[in-house]
Amino acid sequence: MKKGKNKNTIITNFLFETGMLAKTPRSGFFFLGSGEQSVAEHINRVCYIGFTLASLAKNVDSAKVLEMCLFHDIAEARVSDLNYVHQKYINKDEASAIKDLTGGLPFGAKISSILTEYEERESYESKLAKDADNLELILSLKEQLDIGNRRALSWIKSAIKRLKTKEAQMLIDSIQNTESDQWWYGDKEDKWWVNRKKK
Repeated sequence: MKKGKNKNTIITNFLFETGMLAKTPRSGFFFLGSGEQSVAEHINRVCYIGFTLASLAKNVDSAKVLEMCLFHDIAEARVSDLNYVHQKYINKDEASAIKDLTGGLPFGAKISSILTEYEERESYESKLAKDADNLELILSLKEQLDIGNRRALSWIKSAIKRLKTKEAQMLIDSIQNTESDQWWYGDKEDKWWVNRKKK
């Protein structure tokens, strides 16, 4: 435990720190030229995607997949989000950030273990979690493509090549061929959109 701080203070500081993820922008959108997203928003959908992939995969530890999805970008509260251009020139020390972040936390060793497994990419759970991370990017890019940013298409093509699991790969055609507003505006002939009268 850190000198001068009790356990509850360390936990409270951790909880405040996780709030920084909502204030940390995903910087790739600056280069894309449209869209915006915080790291917390990204993590939120990664968790839903991870749950989906784990459910499709069967025989995997879905709780572990969700834990990896939840924590995979937590270091960005300290090191920020560095997109692919930034990473070409800057080395971020996520290992030190995680060590400092988890130090003294009663569950810090668990977070470190989750992140080590995620980074090693040996377990199927870690591969599903990383694919969830990449699918979230692909979905976000598809949303930008659908509102007219043609640049997003080349980014999608690169991101698709990163997918490793069959569960993620089987969704790609559907993602590419489904309008991102179809879930709510799929039936444009529905008279609801004209007169808002329920059937």
